[in-house]
Amino acid sequence: MAYQLVDHLGRPIQKSALVERIAEPGLTSIRNAWAPTVASGMTPSRLASVLLAAAEGNIHDYLVLAEEMEERDQHYASVLGIRKRAISGVEAIVEEASDNPLDKKIADDVRENLAEHDGFSDLVEDMLDALGKGFSQVELDWGFGKKSWWIEEFIRRDPRFFTFDRDTGQEVRLLDQEDLVNGVELKPFKWISHKAKLKSGLPIRGGLARLVAFGWICKSYTVKDWTAFIETYGLPLRLGRYGPSATKEDVEILFRAVANIGTDAAAVLPESMKIDFEGGDKGTGGDKVFENLARWTDEQTSKAVLGQTMSSDNGSSMAQAQVHNEVRHDVAKADAKSVTTTLMRDLVKPYVDLNYGVQKQYPKLKIIIEEAEDVDMIMRHTAEMVDRGMKIKQSEVRSKLGYSQPDSDDEVLVSSTAQPAAKPAPTPPAKEAVAKNRATEPSADPYAALKELEGELAGDWEEVMTPIISPVLEVLETATSYEEALATLAEAFPKMDTKALVQSLVKSAVKARALGDGSDG
Repeated sequence: MAYQLVDHLGRPIQKSALVERIAEPGLTSIRNAWAPTVASGMTPSRLASVLLAAAEGNIHDYLVLAEEMEERDQHYASVLGIRKRAISGVEAIVEEASDNPLDKKIADDVRENLAEHDGFSDLVEDMLDALGKGFSQVELDWGFGKKSWWIEEFIRRDPRFFTFDRDTGQEVRLLDQEDLVNGVELKPFKWISHKAKLKSGLPIRGGLARLVAFGWICKSYTVKDWTAFIETYGLPLRLGRYGPSATKEDVEILFRAVANIGTDAAAVLPESMKIDFEGGDKGTGGDKVFENLARWTDEQTSKAVLGQTMSSDNGSSMAQAQVHNEVRHDVAKADAKSVTTTLMRDLVKPYVDLNYGVQKQYPKLKIIIEEAEDVDMIMRHTAEMVDRGMKIKQSEVRSKLGYSQPDSDDEVLVSSTAQPAAKPAPTPPAKEAVAKNRATEPSADPYAALKELEGELAGDWEEVMTPIISPVLEVLETATSYEEALATLAEAFPKMDTKALVQSLVKSAVKARALGDGSDG
């Protein structure tokens, strides 16, 4: 008995409609691929009107502005691209629902035909367009054979082709001739509808474009004023001088020469006239005002998009800026989880239902974001702890560095300072219960007792010297120059703990005296 497939909202699936492209644009259609500019001539009052209209459901101009902001602001486009690529650049993995042979087969099918699809990376990138605009729509172009369904293409549709329902502002609807105002309902199993959950509330008010729009227009005005400032003060002032006997015709000749010298770079003047060039570097420092404002808006944009900026806030160093020039880990992880949730609902489940029927469990498609680690710091601390006697598995260290365990016949790298392994020393004979007088044994080493005492002292040198050396190492590690290290070195002396060293020396002195008395006896 045949059963009716339904989507996650309980709507029945019309399989015949899956192979048809629904939202194709056209010159005579309500869905036009071309849109007039909104950003040109934008003013603060006009921006407020666009944002207000979007908040009330008229989203067309806002979506066009959001697109143009990415095209006109290099910094916004860069940081938004970084955030997108942090997810789209990671290969998705597919996990079986269980060890059941059918579940394994379904997982292999999903992995081969979805996760490894040629357009999957672009699909994720298009879904992340929702970060800027609040939502994104990708149409599924299905293919159908005798026994199977597959995805021919993931087609990104311009968000201008959609609107939200007037009742809740949550349901995305396709603009169509059938209803030019409210749009029509999206067909089930036909769309990947992704919404960026950056804040609670209406999806159209949750995009980053709305958040950075004010800073964007401030920067636009700043750059224009900065350019005008450079034109006025960045070039030397051309000042023409003429004598008291100059005629009106002479003055006109001089004026033309001064006006044209900026473009022609040449002029012919009577001997009685001259042109002076006053330096343009004596301004009031206004250029810094424009630069600081532009830089400040870029920093706020970085915070909004990437979740952080270490380039100039809080006096951070260049090294810190390079380390943090990526998306904050929790932000990237949240984006990946949001994307995979949408993919499971709108792509994996429809694909499995069409090919295998409704399942109790579905394979898990995941995009795993691993947190970056400071390998240099880990290895430095590892070396310190090994020197202090801690035992650490080589396998764990190899996994951190990405190195594999070499086989017996592999050629391995060896440290240039490594010493050849010493032959094991012969096992000394067991000590007798009664000590012999060393003086009566000519073959015995007369310095054996001292060598044994020296070995005991060297055996625990790390425990003894660490409390003394550690304060010095702290100063050297935190200092940024030789002069700073030298100036702060004196602060390390009060922190040195010499108790262990004194105790070791006292014990050694007492033992040495005892050995000396015994050998004299």
